Amino acid sequence: MSKVTVKQIAPFVLLAIVACAAIFVPSLPAFNDAGKYSTADIAWILVATALVFLMTPGLAFFYGGMVHRKNVISTMMKSLVAAGVVSVLWVTVGYSLCFGDSIGGFIGNPSTHLFFKGVMSGAPWSLAPSIPLALFALFQLMFAIITPGLVVGAVAERIKFTAYVLFIVLFSLLVYAPIAHWTWHPEGFLFKMGVLDFAGGTVVHISAGCAALAGALVLKRRQAHLEHKEIPPANVPYVLIGTGLLWFGWFGFNAGSALGANALSVAAFATTNTAAGAAGLSWMFFDVMRGKKPSALGFCIGAVVGLVAITPAAGFVAVPQSIFIGVVAAIISNAAVYYKQKSTLDDTLDVFPCHGIGGMVGMLLTGIFATKTVNPGGNDGAFYGNFAFFFTQVKALVIVVGYSFIMSFAIFKFINFILPLRVSSHEEELGLDATQHNEEYAGPVHAVTA
Repeated sequence: MSKVTVKQIAPFVLLAIVACAAIFVPSLPAFNDAGKYSTADIAWILVATALVFLMTPGLAFFYGGMVHRKNVISTMMKSLVAAGVVSVLWVTVGYSLCFGDSIGGFIGNPSTHLFFKGVMSGAPWSLAPSIPLALFALFQLMFAIITPGLVVGAVAERIKFTAYVLFIVLFSLLVYAPIAHWTWHPEGFLFKMGVLDFAGGTVVHISAGCAALAGALVLKRRQAHLEHKEIPPANVPYVLIGTGLLWFGWFGFNAGSALGANALSVAAFATTNTAAGAAGLSWMFFDVMRGKKPSALGFCIGAVVGLVAITPAAGFVAVPQSIFIGVVAAIISNAAVYYKQKSTLDDTLDVFPCHGIGGMVGMLLTGIFATKTVNPGGNDGAFYGNFAFFFTQVKALVIVVGYSFIMSFAIFKFINFILPLRVSSHEEELGLDATQHNEEYAGPVHAVTA
C-alpha cells in the first residue's frame, strides 16, 4: 500500500469537522403555521425540485456518451459527485451566501442561515410566500448542484478528480453564490437594476460556460487534440438518454421557477418545450444545409442549446417567440462550435459555445422579446419599444461574463498551484476511468466505417 499523504487525508478530515460541528446546531420545529402555505404549490415545487435533480444524472449520461470510452466513468462521476459536494456545502453555508441577509447587494451574510439555521422554521421567502422556506432552499440547491457539473464537459479527459472536487467547492462559493445573490436576491444589485433572469441564464449557464472556457485555457490541450485525432463518441444512445432526461428535468428547472402551481408555470413549461424542439431541428437542418447527414448528436446538442437559451426568458416571453429564440440560438452556437474546432481551444464537449454562448443569446433575446403581457412582474423588451431594458440585459451580461471568467480562471490557477490540475500524459493515454477510479467502462465498441 502506498504512503497516504496530507492531501489524501484533508478531504475526509474537513468533512468530519463539518459533520461534528453540525451536531451542536440546535434543533428547531419545522414549518410553523403550516396553514398559510398552498398545498398545491408545495406539491408542484416538490416535483419540480426532483425534476431539476434528475438533470444531473441526465447531464452525466449526456457528457459520458460523447467522450472516449476510456473516460466515460470519470466524466459521469465528475458531474454526479457535485450532488454530494454541493448538498453539504449548501446546508453549511452556500444557501446563506446566496439568499442570506444582503451585504451591500453583493453577497449574503454567511451567518444568516449557517447550517440551515432558521430555514426549516423560518418565514417563507419574500418572492415565494406560498411555500415553506425550506422547500425554496431545496429547489435552489438543485440549481447550485448542476452548475459546476456543466463545466465538466470542457475539461473532460484530462483533469484530476480531486482537483475537480476542489473546483466545485471554490466555484460554488466564489462564483455561483455571488452571481445568484446579485440576480435573484431582492437586494442584489443586478436585481435592483431590473435584470430579468427567470431560471438561470446568467446564474447557471453563463457562469458555467465562462468557467468552462477558463478551465480549458488553464488545462491546455489534450494529446489527442494536439495530434488532431478524431475521438468517436463512446455511446450515442447514452447521449439520447441524457438529452431526454435533461429535457424532462428542464420542465422543473423553468416551470418550477414560477415558484407555484400557476399560469406562469404553464407559460414557462410551454416556452421551454417549444424552444427545445425548434432548436433541435434548427441545429440538425443547419447541418444538412451544409452538406452533413442529419445526426442524433446534432439534434440532441441543438435541443440542449434551445433549453439553455430559453432558460432566462421562459417566464417572460410568449410561446411563438420561443420558436425564434430556439432557432437563432442553435444557429449561433452551431457556428461557434464550427469556428472553435478551427482554433486551438480544447473545450472537449463544446461547453462554452453551447452553454456560455447559448446563455448569452438567451439573455439578450429576453431583452428583446420579454413582455408584460406574459408576466406583469417582468418588463417589455426592445421589440415592444423598451430599448432601455435591453441595454440593462447587456450590462448584466458583460458583468457576469467578466466576473465568472476572471474568477474561474483564478480558481483553476490556484488549484494548479496547490495540487496538479492535470493527469500525467501516461494517465491520459491509459484513460481516467482506470487511472483515477480503478474502474472500467464495459459498454459497446462502435466501429466507424467509411
